[in-house]
Amino acid sequence: MDDINLHYRFLNWRRRIREIREVRAVRYQERYKRMLKNGDTLSYQGNSDEVGCYVAPRPLSKGNCYFEVTIMDTGVRGTIAVGLVPQYYKLDHQPGWLPHSIAYHADDGKLYNGNPVGQQFGPKCNRGDRIGCGIYADTFDAGLVTVFFTKNGKEVGSVVVPVAPDGLFPAIGMHSLGEEVRLDLQAEWGSEEEDSVMMVDSHEDEWARLYDVRVSGTLLEYVGKGKSIMDVGLAQARQPLTTRSHYFEVEIVDPGEKCYIALGLARRDYPKNRHPGWSRGSVAYHADDGKIFHGSGVGDQFGPRCFEGDIMGCGIMFPRDYVLDHEDEMDDWDAADVRPKQGRVENLLYLNDEDEEEGDDPEQEHEGQKVMVFFTRNGKIIGRREVVVPAGGFYPTIGMLSSGEKVKVDLHPLSG
Repeated sequence: MDDINLHYRFLNWRRRIREIREVRAVRYQERYKRMLKNGDTLSYQGNSDEVGCYVAPRPLSKGNCYFEVTIMDTGVRGTIAVGLVPQYYKLDHQPGWLPHSIAYHADDGKLYNGNPVGQQFGPKCNRGDRIGCGIYADTFDAGLVTVFFTKNGKEVGSVVVPVAPDGLFPAIGMHSLGEEVRLDLQAEWGSEEEDSVMMVDSHEDEWARLYDVRVSGTLLEYVGKGKSIMDVGLAQARQPLTTRSHYFEVEIVDPGEKCYIALGLARRDYPKNRHPGWSRGSVAYHADDGKIFHGSGVGDQFGPRCFEGDIMGCGIMFPRDYVLDHEDEMDDWDAADVRPKQGRVENLLYLNDEDEEEGDDPEQEHEGQKVMVFFTRNGKIIGRREVVVPAGGFYPTIGMLSSGEKVKVDLHPLSG
């Protein structure tokens, strides 16, 4: 009899454990509507008349008090909202519209605090921007908490709000076709982040053009969609290579999905949606296949493929008679003007691009002086290519094209 009672008690215990697990599974289950979730990427799937909303499975807490969203695509209207809501928030409303919710809206920079009418709060946000939302863990007091929002790591503002009984859950809202974001529920923000932001500001000055690339100190990170060859992320330095600064390097920190990383030189008006080397006025070494692309979408076998941890370098062997006007005054993006000593030469660099912009005549001649461009891998020269310098000079240019790619750049590795 005792054995039978023990058996039933054991079955009862197992049933209660299963029920508790089921309750917890329901409690900590993410909820979303009119959205497609693929890993950490959320994309709008409605018809632009209805709101799509995502609510995270767990509320913010003292141990996990911040999250971030990177805008991958603003879609038609850029109506993307980032904020906090109760667990069972209605998924056909933007965060911030209903009571006990609060959100920062990217399209108008307004703060919505439990009301469909927003108040001016901060700047608008666009593709590539990071919107963060967090709570100050030391402000939990009698059901109130201070919620703050950030843009690209810098605090925009804060507000004190009441805490719902079940907590405040990270939420993202979207309302137009094409909108897409990447969610990081484990993001961190604090004094260390503030320091890195200061470093970002100082290094951003080194770059004249950044498209779908985020700068963090010397680190460049691809933030584009990476779904087609038109989604190239491009970073172009502010200054061209000169006889005084003729070489730069890139270390592959993360090859991402495909390691579509390119290192090379390009004219300063180079198309933003073209990998270095694909269009005229450029030459580049591509990590994924080890090929060199020289003003053409078709590359030639050149060197070994490059992987995580490899250091790729690019430089110019300038001839002794090379002349670059204003080389001592290269503080302005528009200051450089190349004027060669030699006469007009046929610029072969421009002749083999089949997909150039309208209005370009590939048969025309361009003034320019020939130089020898060389590439390195882990400190060893792997090859050279003679090219003609375009008007204005050759600018260090880096391209990326697949999710997760990160590189560390040193524009002056030989400066001491």
